[in-house]
Amino acid sequence: MEGMWIESDNRTPMVCFLSMGSDPTENIERLSKTKNTPCRAISMGQGQEVHARRLLNQSMQDGGWLLLQNCHLGLDFLDELLDTITTIESMHDGFRTWVTTEAHPKFPINLLQSSVKFTNEPPQGVKAGLKRTYSSITQEQLEISNMPQWKPLLYAVGFLHTTVQERRKFGPLGWNIPYEFNQADFTASVQFVQNHLDEMDIKRGVNWSCMRYMLGEVQYGGRVTDDLDKHLLNTFTQVWFGENMFSDKFCFYKGYVIPKGKTVQDYMEHIELLPLVDSPEVFGLHPNADITYQTNMANETLSTVVNIQPKDSGSGGGETREATVQRLADEMLEKLPPDYIPHEVKARLQKMGTFQPMNIFLRQEIDRMQRIISRVRNTLIDLKLAIDGTIIMSEDLRDALDNMYDARIPKLWYKISWESATLGFWFTELLERNQQFHTWLFDGRPNQFWMTGFFNPQGFLTAVRQETTRMNLSKGWALDSVILHNDVTRMMKEDVTGPPPVDIGGVYIYGLFLDGAGWDRRNTKLMESSPKVLFTSLPVVHVYAISTTAPPDPKKQQGSLYSCPVYKKPRRTDLTYIFSLYLKTTKVPDHWTLRGVALLCDSK
Repeated sequence: MEGMWIESDNRTPMVCFLSMGSDPTENIERLSKTKNTPCRAISMGQGQEVHARRLLNQSMQDGGWLLLQNCHLGLDFLDELLDTITTIESMHDGFRTWVTTEAHPKFPINLLQSSVKFTNEPPQGVKAGLKRTYSSITQEQLEISNMPQWKPLLYAVGFLHTTVQERRKFGPLGWNIPYEFNQADFTASVQFVQNHLDEMDIKRGVNWSCMRYMLGEVQYGGRVTDDLDKHLLNTFTQVWFGENMFSDKFCFYKGYVIPKGKTVQDYMEHIELLPLVDSPEVFGLHPNADITYQTNMANETLSTVVNIQPKDSGSGGGETREATVQRLADEMLEKLPPDYIPHEVKARLQKMGTFQPMNIFLRQEIDRMQRIISRVRNTLIDLKLAIDGTIIMSEDLRDALDNMYDARIPKLWYKISWESATLGFWFTELLERNQQFHTWLFDGRPNQFWMTGFFNPQGFLTAVRQETTRMNLSKGWALDSVILHNDVTRMMKEDVTGPPPVDIGGVYIYGLFLDGAGWDRRNTKLMESSPKVLFTSLPVVHVYAISTTAPPDPKKQQGSLYSCPVYKKPRRTDLTYIFSLYLKTTKVPDHWTLRGVALLCDSK
């Protein structure tokens, strides 16, 4: 920062491009204090131009610094800013302009060309993260409290800060949603810890429940919108923040301990001894998470390369784009299943019982399937005609042609269907989904269900609850008090010969993959993943409904259970979350929470 300040002059603005998890405001303000210069910050946005103009004039007169934050929200003012500072005649030598902005296509190019540009990437790895944290801590701040708990707590908050940022790079294994944790969260947390220790009763010690709540729910948790991410954050505060953190045996992970130092230099020396590259286990993840991270990086790079490929028809040898797509369309039309005939569907459902919860669900699924089959058939027929020049190539057909050539899913189909890695996988899934519905409709209810093949899996589970409730009406069961429970069997899908036992009811489901853990089939419990194995197939699961008002079954004594979220796809968000299954574990469930263990209906 200081080097840039020396390089700059009063007519050259300094533009910082914001990247996730780093905000230079604090560093700029700290630098202005060391230079004894007032730093006037203003966050840009609608109606802020008037105030920015006032601060600009004031700073040009008295040599203060002007810091315009989030300028991508107030682009109109930037042209005026550049005019003012380049054309005004008399200006104080100490005046500087700092601008922070996200990358924006309409950012004024002349301001970019005439400014000093910098970015403030968050550091990679624990060592770099702690180094940056401790380089912004002064000796005075380290000695601000004479409580023995202060220094270890400060280090632990710094370690937590680095961990929450580092977990982002592991994609959904780290956080379901990548949050922009930044320096302000750390500063606010440290301020809270300091205030808490100042007001603390020495005999009672630290109020841990308050400390964990403030860190996990307020300071860092305030950014977190996903319930399972909130649970993960609270698990970190639960495991790391407690009286045991002051003992000599405590470590975040082997080799990562809380140092006992008196000066910032002591801490820096300890941080220097940390490894350059961290194992994912430091953040609670399995070593396999590194493979996931590197795969994601490679995919992102290759996807960018494909996107910037030229889209013209090649005039060289070989097949043209149009010919390739026409051949593909012919193949797909040949394999596409026939339409469902409404009166046949109606007749079959009446025979099975139209108002049974499961059959209502089946009818809704078939309706959606039919919509996709019709749309795919129409698009392919039109596309062939358009390639032949019989009809005009519309925008939708052009999109279908481009995407099919790149083996991606055309937008028209994607809107009413599901996500998939490539068009090939998508089309195979269409055939498999249709096969399940067709067999169910014409050959009767299957013994086991492929959960991945449903458009609305939550609707399927609700139908299971309704069915069991109706079976037990004589026992006084009501739908409101019926919840789902599950047992993981030892059977794989080939071993299932009949439906679940009649007295319990429920359904067998298969096709789930464990992400972040392995499965011990003999003892039906969670275990660590084998090296280099990212996904493990879970055996058939028996999902059934129980009444919360009925007394628990003493034969089913419960060991410790990990409540494992089930998602439709590897991208874990509220939109892909279905429900949670209970998996047996001999380790504490917190261990699997930090591992980011989840079940996926589809690992592609």
